[in-house]
Amino acid sequence: MAFKAENIQVLYKIMQLLEGDQSDTLESSISDAMEILIREFKAESGALWLKNRDSQHIYSIVSIGDANITGFSIENGQGLIGAACESFEPVVIYDVSGDDRFPAGKDEITGIEVKNILLMPMQLRKEVIGCVEIFNRTDNEKYSEDDISLIHSFAGLASLLMDEKGYSYAPDVNKKPIMSLRGITKDYPSGLEVAHILKGIDLDIFENELLVILGESGCGKSTLLNIIGGMDSPTGGKISFDGRDFSRPSTKELVDFRRDSIGFIFQAYNLMPNLTALENVQFIAELCKHSGSAKEAIDMVGLSDRANNYPSMMSGGQQQRVSIARAIVKRPRIILADEPTAALDFSTGQEVLELIERLISEKITTVVMVTHNVEIAKMANRVVRVRNGKISSIRINSWPMHAADLVW
Repeated sequence: MAFKAENIQVLYKIMQLLEGDQSDTLESSISDAMEILIREFKAESGALWLKNRDSQHIYSIVSIGDANITGFSIENGQGLIGAACESFEPVVIYDVSGDDRFPAGKDEITGIEVKNILLMPMQLRKEVIGCVEIFNRTDNEKYSEDDISLIHSFAGLASLLMDEKGYSYAPDVNKKPIMSLRGITKDYPSGLEVAHILKGIDLDIFENELLVILGESGCGKSTLLNIIGGMDSPTGGKISFDGRDFSRPSTKELVDFRRDSIGFIFQAYNLMPNLTALENVQFIAELCKHSGSAKEAIDMVGLSDRANNYPSMMSGGQQQRVSIARAIVKRPRIILADEPTAALDFSTGQEVLELIERLISEKITTVVMVTHNVEIAKMANRVVRVRNGKISSIRINSWPMHAADLVW
């Protein structure tokens, strides 16, 4: 198979990612490699769809670019994607405006506005196991034979990697969103200009999941966390919470929401220095409508023997545990964690992450964590990357690592 020089370089980078560090999750490797592919073809978005034999559905396990379709499912054979997952030939449509499968220019299954699309079947031992989707190529160029070969090679390498690691996506079909954000923007005045911090965020937060938000400093991830927690309001867009519109809550609704539905874990522990560990937790419990036992929360984080100690008498890790107990005692729908291990050494940080892992495994609550540490993302159920105020990719980790196995 012949390749032009620039495509050889792209394929080499993709092979390095897919065959690289075995400590990386499979979804992470595929997501990073697919980002290269989307950039190469100047496309707005892309996704990798995988068939699940048990459920008879096809699931998007990786989503790159503007359109968030990670976790979206369709029945086998349904729509153009379903057809591509039954075929051995790629599907390329350069202009969907004349195609009746795209009413009003939108994909009939996902509802996403599409201008052009390429679907490449993923083959493994004479079987199609899914497909790679690339849509809205912005340069309006047609895919050359060489381009098709490159995408075909990526699909083949991804299929082999999944087979080698025994990968099978087993979705939780009963999960439901606690909060949904659509088209969220956030602007701040900056002198005579306006700084556009968030530029159209679409995101669902599900029950009993660990959702990790990754991104470099200044990308907008902390602003996004503040909007989720009701500590800041969006400039535009819609928010729903437990199925009801929460885009423009009243002052009372916002106070009640922050008090009863959201727990907070910060990099700075924010404990009251004149109260003991137990008193710090009890103080929060008394403010909430449906709080639990402060003593039980302290016991859960392993600080029974430190309950009567003041913050100045505890290590950083112990103080962070108190802050976790303070979040737990509220019995919140969502706990927001902003760089919770950044001020801690490795072993102490790992202990804090093990506590967060327990919150998910015991189905106590949902945790949304902002971090710059990509290693922590390996224990997440879903990983969201934010770049320049937009979500650049979302991936699902079918087999999250245990916090005790992380190394950084």
